[in-house]
Amino acid sequence: MRVLVVEDARTLADVVAEGLRDQGMAVDVAYDGLEGAEKIGVHRYDVVVLDRDLPGLHGDVLCRMAAAAPDPPMVLMLTASGGPGDVVQGLSLGADDYLAKPFHFPELVLRVRALARRRPGARPRVLRAAGIELDPLARTVVRDGVPVELSVKEFAVLAALLAASPGFLSAQDLLERVWDEHADPFTNTVAVTVGRLRRKLGAPPVITTTPGVGYRIAP
Repeated sequence: MRVLVVEDARTLADVVAEGLRDQGMAVDVAYDGLEGAEKIGVHRYDVVVLDRDLPGLHGDVLCRMAAAAPDPPMVLMLTASGGPGDVVQGLSLGADDYLAKPFHFPELVLRVRALARRRPGARPRVLRAAGIELDPLARTVVRDGVPVELSVKEFAVLAALLAASPGFLSAQDLLERVWDEHADPFTNTVAVTVGRLRRKLGAPPVITTTPGVGYRIAP
């Protein structure tokens, strides 16, 4: 899952981003509306966490832009304006959810995940292939009835591969979906993470590699 946090309060933006990354999400950050618009125009996001009162480009305008995108993200407005009228106005602009500050971080995580599941084209909550069952909400993985303990990144890579199955994901695809815009495209972190994931999933191997194409769950 890839998320964009658009928030001009840098400390809050960074705290929210790090907290979501700890939950296995790939998170980019924009500190004003113009930067947010640029990133929405370049990257595909599942969810945008959006402050309303932004410099450069107001959050209301950015919300309309996101809703009108060819492959629109789900938008969660996160703002200090939390009155009933503010909520109605925010939702009328195209936001999919609205959360007032101050907020309880676990609630934010649940709302982001719920929006990602509601996004058009989203896969079912429990992902299944090759004897593997992954539940993103419960954060559990089972292979042939045996629980598998994974790190946050290993879990996110497996979720991306299962969601794409039976298709391939290149290393660049996985960098964009599991890491973030600052990931080094020349790093071997994807190969290393996939290698650890293969070992933990056990035999017979279920993740195949096709040179020049990428990785996939074996059909």
